Amino acid sequence: MSALKIKKGDTVKVIAGKDVDKEGKVLAVNVKDNTVLVEGVNMVTKHTKPSAANQQGGIVTKEAYIHASNVMYLHNGKPARIGFTTVGDKKVRTAKVKGAEREVID
Repeated sequence: MSALKIKKGDTVKVIAGKDVDKEGKVLAVNVKDNTVLVEGVNMVTKHTKPSAANQQGGIVTKEAYIHASNVMYLHNGKPARIGFTTVGDKKVRTAKVKGAEREVID
């Protein structure tokens, strides 16, 4: 299993699905299922029973996971592919932006 190129805290743009063209910050990454949780994207309604923590219960809207192939990393506001290069002895992520040099992300 290869590592995901999207990490927690990255800003991404949705390129497929019902929320196409929405942008948001990655809240969580699930490497096992190859999915990401993006802020404000793929909102679902969940019916909750009353409990000690939530006395009222009711209908709650929250984000659901979306497949990592349906999002693209945003580098300086432009969608970019992610690649890896070595700088010295360290492996770093680089953004491949159309018409520009590769830029180191981390």
